[in-house]
Amino acid sequence: MGSRRGAAAERRRTKPAVIGSVAAVVVAGAGFGAYAMYGGGAGDDDGARTRSAAAAEKVKSGPLTAAEVTSTAQRFLTAWQQGDVAGAAAATDDAEAAKALLTGYAKDARIKDAAFTAGTPAGEKVPFSVKATVAYDEKTAPLAYDSALTVVRRAGDGEPRVDWHAAVVHPDLRDGDRLVTGKAGDPPVKALDRNGGEITAAAYPSLGTVLDGLRDKYGKKAGGTPGVELRVVRAKAADGDGKGSKEAKGSGAGDVADKTLLELSKGTPGTLKTTLDPALQAAAEHQVDGKKGASVVLLRASTGEILAVANGGHGFNTAFLGSLAPGSTMKVVTASMLLEKDLASVNEKHPCPKYFSYGGWKFQNDDEFEIKDGTFKASFARSCNTAFISQAPELKDDDLTRQAEQVFGLSMNNWSVGVPTFDGRVPVQSKAQMAASLIGQGGVRMNPLNMASVSATVKSGSFHQPYLVAPSVDGRALATASRTMSAATLGALRELMSYTAAYGTAAEAMAGVGGDVGAKTGSAEVDGQEQPNGWFTAYRGDVAAAGVVQQGGHGGDTAGPIVAALLKAAG
Repeated sequence: MGSRRGAAAERRRTKPAVIGSVAAVVVAGAGFGAYAMYGGGAGDDDGARTRSAAAAEKVKSGPLTAAEVTSTAQRFLTAWQQGDVAGAAAATDDAEAAKALLTGYAKDARIKDAAFTAGTPAGEKVPFSVKATVAYDEKTAPLAYDSALTVVRRAGDGEPRVDWHAAVVHPDLRDGDRLVTGKAGDPPVKALDRNGGEITAAAYPSLGTVLDGLRDKYGKKAGGTPGVELRVVRAKAADGDGKGSKEAKGSGAGDVADKTLLELSKGTPGTLKTTLDPALQAAAEHQVDGKKGASVVLLRASTGEILAVANGGHGFNTAFLGSLAPGSTMKVVTASMLLEKDLASVNEKHPCPKYFSYGGWKFQNDDEFEIKDGTFKASFARSCNTAFISQAPELKDDDLTRQAEQVFGLSMNNWSVGVPTFDGRVPVQSKAQMAASLIGQGGVRMNPLNMASVSATVKSGSFHQPYLVAPSVDGRALATASRTMSAATLGALRELMSYTAAYGTAAEAMAGVGGDVGAKTGSAEVDGQEQPNGWFTAYRGDVAAAGVVQQGGHGGDTAGPIVAALLKAAG
């Protein structure tokens, strides 16, 4: 009893968390602080209130009341602030996961004296601010950030609980991640552009996650020394090395690098040269500025060197890690396959009906158009879906997968770019899903890096794996494709893309982009979105590019101007 009273007295000396303008009251003499106010006691491991047998049978349901939201948030934040990890965890709907992460908040992240102030609830969501101190040996630094929690009804009994996710603790955490303070596992890296100038996130906001990835892979190889910092350690990657995500080898779009949140002492950076072009990177940043769902990549077609990468919103690196249906830009890959199999020829007649049914699905063209007595060139330029779907009965289930892998180097998860990437996905499918894959729907998933590489392969004549850091820096091997297209197929595909840039759906965006050009537009329908994702991929001379504007609508109107502007800037 003496130890419990001592603990209670200590907790009473800590200010309670403030919810709006009301302070959460701590019951004097109780060792559980605000936790004791809102149900639960020393013997209730799951935090449920003691109820009569009759009441226990009644499960709470219906929308949460404002009082339930506020009191649950009070209970959680007050317990967390007082160091009552068990009490805070019990206020969530996943006490075990919450307890582990909240314990690590103090033990591993070395965060102390944390104070939480909640804002005004918005429905079930309660925003809150955090002010604390991070301490490691004799080094300390202030920590301040904003987060939020959401209150839900717990499955089974309907009791209000905090919907537990790691992002409640810090918005940069994903489920499975941890916060750790200590000597950085990787020294900092001073990244340089292709001309030797320093690359910073301040100058190029889109490159924050890219710089994290470069440090993660090259920190120990670039010659620097680590400092002391608070960082997000990502959940173990597929290789299970325990250091967090590495360059993607199997898990694809889920791989991201560890992230530094706060430096207590700076390390000495090593230097690392990249392939980025400073002028083109600045142009790419300008093109996506203010467009949260926009992402773009620019490549040197003959080598695979990445010249620029930018994401509107500057958060998740959709340009490299996105996993999105590419819509009709995938018809570049499909067209190469149909040409090789003699299922289409540029200037020969090719069906483009309003509808075509296959595998139990009825497919149609945008606005239900049709092209009567048209050629394959006309169907490609106008992006006729049924012109491609109509060939499904002549194809094997794995034909598109093999084409993507063997010719375009996609969907094998073996790119070694220098930072984490998702390398495209073209799964073997059957019936209606296989047909949908032909027009970039179904299970096909890509990002701007992948689709820029597709245009680069068409322009250069063979696949060159994109890279941000030259393989000579660390002796790594780049991915290769097992074969190239025949000269006849390649010439036909270039003719299709050139015609589309001049007279097809890409013509308006590509107006004024001179020289040897080719392009393809795309619009990908996504469940739950009012507008499709707009896609555009193109080349000009030895430069290839691709972009997406999520929920933007038609690719020619949204992603097209972004890509075209960068092709012009590339000269």
